[in-house]
Amino acid sequence: MTSAKTEEKQPTVLEQMGGVSGMLYSSLPVLVFVIVNFATKNLMAAIISSLAAAVVIGAVLAVRKGTIQPAISAVFGVGIAAFIAYKTGEAKGFFLFGIWQSVVYGSAFLLSIVVRWPLAGVIWTFLNGRDRSWRDDKASVRDYDIATFVWALVFFARFVVQRWLYDEDQVGWLAVARLGMGYPLMAIALLATVWAVRRADKRLKAAEEAAEAEAKSQAEVEGVLARTADDLMTPDMDELKRVVDAESRDKSRD
Repeated sequence: MTSAKTEEKQPTVLEQMGGVSGMLYSSLPVLVFVIVNFATKNLMAAIISSLAAAVVIGAVLAVRKGTIQPAISAVFGVGIAAFIAYKTGEAKGFFLFGIWQSVVYGSAFLLSIVVRWPLAGVIWTFLNGRDRSWRDDKASVRDYDIATFVWALVFFARFVVQRWLYDEDQVGWLAVARLGMGYPLMAIALLATVWAVRRADKRLKAAEEAAEAEAKSQAEVEGVLARTADDLMTPDMDELKRVVDAESRDKSRD
């Protein structure tokens, strides 16, 4: 018999994102691009170096994690950034995709609040295979709205700072902002999401327990009523016998 403790452990959100090592490795192509571009003053050399780093890192992650998803993510993002840098002919173009990506993500998170489907809750439940019963609880939706708003702030903060650095042609500081405003700010947004999840789960668990207690109480009341009805409907045989005997005596006298 297999107990719950021996069941296969479900991957956490951090593990699904590639773990700490995966997040660190995904930052290396950006560093390679900036370092090579600064050292050689050659945009093509920087582009090729960053793409090569992404391919190598993606392969390493694929082997270590047993899936090609990290490899695809590593190469895809760097590939788009490198293509834009190549087309614009400027090193700062390497960061343009990420800048506008922040606007799209931030807008999507804000819009999800407006339509009452906060993405912080939707994405969390999807990644962890949970149901969406929290949507029936207004307080839980409000908590996920707050977490979603934190995510939106993170993305818009990235856009404002990095867009300004882009306009100022500060390639080195763009890399610093890209890394510094990446996973550290994401960690804050994740903490806000965990806060919302715990509050929602606690509230929903209490509601489920209350519903179960009410159902149990209702079942007990129905049982008492059923027994009472049976008692009322079932005749008292001793009393019935006394009535019959009395009638028999009356008839015998007559």
